[in-house]
Amino acid sequence: MKQVLFVCVGNSCRSQMAEGFANALGKGQVIAYSAGTMPAARVHPLAIEAMREIGIDISHHEPKSIAEFDVEEFDAVVSLCDANTDALCPATFLGVREHWNIPDPVGLPMEEFRRIRDLIGERVKALVNRLLMEEDGC
Repeated sequence: MKQVLFVCVGNSCRSQMAEGFANALGKGQVIAYSAGTMPAARVHPLAIEAMREIGIDISHHEPKSIAEFDVEEFDAVVSLCDANTDALCPATFLGVREHWNIPDPVGLPMEEFRRIRDLIGERVKALVNRLLMEEDGC
């Protein structure tokens, strides 16, 4: 079993959506978690709705701090923030092994949440496939 940690700043949108995708696509062979450098009070309602539209329920998720995790325990640690605009982007933190430059949809309309969701979904699918190939020894 492979473990993935997705990190961003607030852990309210991007990393939560990535966690939802990875757990759905990993089908028990990839287990995902998410965290933030400055966790928000709740998962953003538009992130929940965007994922619900495609059949993935993240309504039970809660923002968590990256300090709660030992990044060394994960097969992949992925930052999803936009390093140019997110002041506390974890892309430069020790332990982040992969960086996806994904803009923060907070404050934007639902169409942008959908666009970001789809972008994250494509990236997560590729990551899960890669991790499963590693698991199979390919």
